Amino acid sequence: MTRTDLDFFLKQNITLDLNNFLLNLLIATVLSLLIQLFYLKYSSTLSNKFEFSKNFVILGITTTIVITIIKSSLALSLGLVGALSIVRFRAAIKEPEELVFLFLIIATGLGCGAGQIKITAVGIVFSLVTIFLYSQFYKRNKLKHSEVLNLAVIKNKSMKEKEIDDLITKMKKYVNQIELISFSKSKDNTTINFDLRAKDFSKLNRLIDQIQKKDTKVVVARNDLTVL
Repeated sequence: MTRTDLDFFLKQNITLDLNNFLLNLLIATVLSLLIQLFYLKYSSTLSNKFEFSKNFVILGITTTIVITIIKSSLALSLGLVGALSIVRFRAAIKEPEELVFLFLIIATGLGCGAGQIKITAVGIVFSLVTIFLYSQFYKRNKLKHSEVLNLAVIKNKSMKEKEIDDLITKMKKYVNQIELISFSKSKDNTTINFDLRAKDFSKLNRLIDQIQKKDTKVVVARNDLTVL
């Protein structure tokens, strides 16, 4: 590569149209806001949805601005690589679903910043329709795909074998599947852990009401997080 070719690539400067830039920003804002609304309505994450998604629109706009600027100059794009090697984002991503929505926002900013409005809009709308359809399908089939919950029964006395059998028989009326995981007993205490798939939330609550008494405590957990 000659010196002339190198100067051409490093000193190229594409004039940006302000009207197109404002239009790209507006579309990026609308699409990012739409993604945020879908996240708040259809996401199944356990974290605080609003706190996580309140920066979606700003992230989409920022990505659009960055891509719009660096596409006008090869030198700027090379400088961005160096800048990103210094700046590190340490946001805690707790669930893969959060990462998926962040990628949608970044894709929105990339597409709008590059001026590919039609392709970006079609791609984002298609993704959101897919999320909606999957959400509806999941709700209809939640009994088949209900997650495994851990239910611990803690009784302040030593339980006899017949009492434990009666407890399991009672639980089978309210769940689709049940499995004994652990069992410990002392003179003054009995702790039994089950993995189960509940038929639905109301039946799970009914089961807890049936088991829980003055001398009996029931703890239900999902993925090591107590939910009831």
